[in-house]
Amino acid sequence: MENGKINLQRLVIVSMLLAILVIGLGAYTRLTHAGLGCPDWPTCYGLIDVPETTEQIQKAELAFPERPVEPAKAWNEMIHRYFASTLGLFIFSIAFLSFKCRQEHVPLKLPLFIACLVVFQGALGMWTVTMKLMPIVVMGHLLGGFTTLCLLFLLYLRLSNRSQEPTSSNHIVRYGIIGVFILASQIALGGWTSANYAATSCVELPICQGDWSTQLNFSKAFELIPPEKDSYEYGHLAFNELVTIHVSHRIGAMIATAYLLWLAVMVFRQKNNKATKSSAKLLLLALTVQVMLGISNIWFALPLAVAVAHNVVAVCLMMCLIALIYQARNSHSMLSSHTLSE
Repeated sequence: MENGKINLQRLVIVSMLLAILVIGLGAYTRLTHAGLGCPDWPTCYGLIDVPETTEQIQKAELAFPERPVEPAKAWNEMIHRYFASTLGLFIFSIAFLSFKCRQEHVPLKLPLFIACLVVFQGALGMWTVTMKLMPIVVMGHLLGGFTTLCLLFLLYLRLSNRSQEPTSSNHIVRYGIIGVFILASQIALGGWTSANYAATSCVELPICQGDWSTQLNFSKAFELIPPEKDSYEYGHLAFNELVTIHVSHRIGAMIATAYLLWLAVMVFRQKNNKATKSSAKLLLLALTVQVMLGISNIWFALPLAVAVAHNVVAVCLMMCLIALIYQARNSHSMLSSHTLSE
């Protein structure tokens, strides 16, 4: 049965790599304005692929006269769907194999929760199309993808290590969990910025251009349920509301960066094992890359490759933080056990 656990670990690793690819493809789809490249779901103009022949395009445009066929955008959307569906099958396989190997002390609740999450994530993908890119749905779909990958990573950590009993006295763990909430809030702000097409509303550094401080309008900028429209593609908010969102994202970035830097320094200054310090080093590396990508997005007017990388590195940063918390928790638990044994 031990082979079953090894196979499960391998399946989780492959699923993590696939999830990173799906997140990147989702960002690429969103940034190329291909979220409505297919106006229906799960098919594309009623097909399992993209209309390409003259006859197929004519039938598609007759069925969806409000949405002319754009093959490049449609393929962006469908490729994302193909890979996301494959990831879903992998996650269901993980849940099945976890149940099969439950006698090997394999986590079962976490894989089942991830399987339920991926079902909800599929529903969000459908609503993204049927609700015509409503910002709250788009942001939720992005956060769902990030959460799926992070939980897969947590499952990998639990499969790879013999987890010790957690302790409430390790302040690195407590501060790390606070960091997770801060970083998650910042990622949500980034998703809201992207979903509302606010990324290019401020084009200067280090502050926004002009009299930005007099334009802030928080009441409308963060309205979760927007006015009903035929489509939310390319945004629906006024310029000052877009500036508000962008400025909020920048302020959040400063807060998250300062906190994670402080957390990493605390890890280095105190007695921790090599694994915990290695996680802190990776956290600093990912944080540095992410800040540079964020600055580049503004400085170079949102290059596609940089914007996609900004999404991918964000989830990698969260994974580094999760690894730090996990290693710190186990390190402290093992240290406490060793002290008691003496």
